[in-house]
Amino acid sequence: MTPLLFTASAFGIAILAGLLGSLVGIGGGIIVVPALTLLFGIDIHYAIGASIVSVIATSSGAAAAYVRERMTNLRVAMALEVATTTGALVGAFIAGMVGGRWLFLIFGAMLGYSAIMMIRKRHEVDHTRVPRDRLADRLRLHDSYYDESVGQQIHYRVTRTPIGFGLMWIAGVSSGLLGIGSGALKVPAMDLAMGLPIKVSTATSNFMIGVTAAASAGVYFSRGDVNPFVAAPVAVGVLIGATTGSRLLPKLKSRSIRLLFVAILLWISIQMLWKGLR
Repeated sequence: MTPLLFTASAFGIAILAGLLGSLVGIGGGIIVVPALTLLFGIDIHYAIGASIVSVIATSSGAAAAYVRERMTNLRVAMALEVATTTGALVGAFIAGMVGGRWLFLIFGAMLGYSAIMMIRKRHEVDHTRVPRDRLADRLRLHDSYYDESVGQQIHYRVTRTPIGFGLMWIAGVSSGLLGIGSGALKVPAMDLAMGLPIKVSTATSNFMIGVTAAASAGVYFSRGDVNPFVAAPVAVGVLIGATTGSRLLPKLKSRSIRLLFVAILLWISIQMLWKGLR
């Protein structure tokens, strides 16, 4: 493949990755990493380095719009980011000592688990009827947002904050280890464990993934895993896709977002597990 054809192909795939990543809050990495490795034969460490850059681009393109629309829960994001950033640094250092095959297997298993957990919750529930959490009360994490798809203000309460902190640390480790922005675990953690609506989970995850990825990006740069020839077209494409996706999310129904999330995770999980077991 010629350099020009690779750049054009990577750019086109990155637009799709940014679009889907911003819609489901998992960053473009879940598409960028498999595409670069499975379609173009790029070494997984270089693919993850490019993915880290793309995750920052996804966050930059979508987070501002979600904050402006008051869909992002900033208090939840800043509280949980302490755990994810710490985990991301740990994961980035571990990645340099783990072989490529094991990264494929870890990647696939993590995404498959996330999909199973999300499909168990197919219907939205009353987010005001959750167990009371004194820590969430003290941090004033409860909030509301306007849902364009149903035309009403949605109020919700946050619960199980300590469990959320633990899951976010694990999500941070996976981000640094796999270069995927950790949204594949952040969204289920906020949606299932902490009781946030799926749209709020998605928007808040988009805000958080950029900070988490930036925390581990320096390690990848210093190790030489970020190749500008690979990362540049991916970052630009993802930014364009993420900006477009941020305009679509408020208009989509929550059930549609959840089904899209599960479908993407299952497909990528199967592909990556197959690659790791070959």
